[in-house]
Amino acid sequence: MDDRQPGNAPDSAEHVPVMLERSVELLAPAVKPDSVLVDCTLGLGGHAEALLRAFPEVRLLGIDRDSAALRLATARLEPYGSRFRTGLGVFDQADTFLDSLGWGQPSGYLFDLGVSSLQLDSDARGFAYSRETPLDMRMDSDSPMSAADVLNDYTRGELAQVFSQYGEERHARRIAAAVVARREQKPLRTSQELTEVVVKALPPGPSRTGHPAKRVFQALRIEVNDELGALRRALTDAVRRIAVGGRIVTLAYHSLEDRIVKRTFLSGTVPSAPADLPVIPDGFGPFLEVVSTGAEKASDVESAANPRARSVRLRAVSKTAQVPEHWRGAA
Repeated sequence: MDDRQPGNAPDSAEHVPVMLERSVELLAPAVKPDSVLVDCTLGLGGHAEALLRAFPEVRLLGIDRDSAALRLATARLEPYGSRFRTGLGVFDQADTFLDSLGWGQPSGYLFDLGVSSLQLDSDARGFAYSRETPLDMRMDSDSPMSAADVLNDYTRGELAQVFSQYGEERHARRIAAAVVARREQKPLRTSQELTEVVVKALPPGPSRTGHPAKRVFQALRIEVNDELGALRRALTDAVRRIAVGGRIVTLAYHSLEDRIVKRTFLSGTVPSAPADLPVIPDGFGPFLEVVSTGAEKASDVESAANPRARSVRLRAVSKTAQVPEHWRGAA
């Protein structure tokens, strides 16, 4: 979701779309006259603008849960008129938005996952662990639960589970215990307070790669925004709804997201019938085909120019048949 802002947008930071040309290239074979595309993570509209420009006859729905980003993207894409429509909400609401527009089956979905530059660069959002910010981390500022709520209200066991499951933090129990001890003195309210707790809780030993609180902040962000649950629901809906011949492109930035995408796509590329059957029954064959080269990475040139592209993993599939009713959905 990292986009370069338009010329008349705030210039506090540059927002560069990740793997822009490759995303357009992978979606291109699915595009037909009057196709519908869905940008499930609109951000500031960088990918959406490239798609609307590359395919002059398509209509595009852009979804984002951040009202500020949606306003900026809408202003940027105003020249495309009725070809561009927006949905304010989480991307697992795509079906609802498409139904309200009467747009039927899309030919392509783009999921650029992670946190947008607009959110990362805003101190009020509290995503940064390297600056003093409020412990918010809500992608939708109207959501009821913030990171501070999680830290101050969850039990020690619940905190340890969040840090372990969503942050893959080896010392989750130690950090959870330290958070509980700290909040008994005074509620945690800022990123600096949390960082100090995490650093003191870690055992002595070799320094880890990156900031010591990075995994805890990631875990809190995922928990506050239900990122992985929304991704599972959205991928399931996209695979079911997209037209045969359509394509889904995903850009994931950490292993938890990429694992969900990989398993979901893989489940549609192999027969679902028992392996010992001599013939695959109708409705039990593959319905997806991988069209990317595994988990593709950004080029060295792009990664050097845009640090947020360094961790990206791109995957893409094409839908080759209708989805059987017995398919369980995203893993």
